[in-house]
Amino acid sequence: MYAVVQDRGHQYTVNAGDRVQLDRLDAEVGASIELPVLLLAEGEDNVQVGAPTLEGVKATCKVVSHERGQKGIAGVFRRRKDSRRRVGFRHEHTTIEVVSIA
Repeated sequence: MYAVVQDRGHQYTVNAGDRVQLDRLDAEVGASIELPVLLLAEGEDNVQVGAPTLEGVKATCKVVSHERGQKGIAGVFRRRKDSRRRVGFRHEHTTIEVVSIA
């Protein structure tokens, strides 16, 4: 059984017990969150598709950790003396574990 869940405009395919990395959430580590389910599949024959979400079906998840991604570097170069500039950033992620889909 798998489900397609939605989080702020992004869709993720998950199974119960999976760990998924999302954009940073404002939830503490160990907190429980619920994500809306867009599609629920139990085998190839039994597939339910919501319009846009399935009524009464939620994916219960637990926040595992907050971390920052690998550093990305952007450069700006102009053809003038001392005009080179490098800017770095690190994207913040939240890892969640899918406890159940019900």
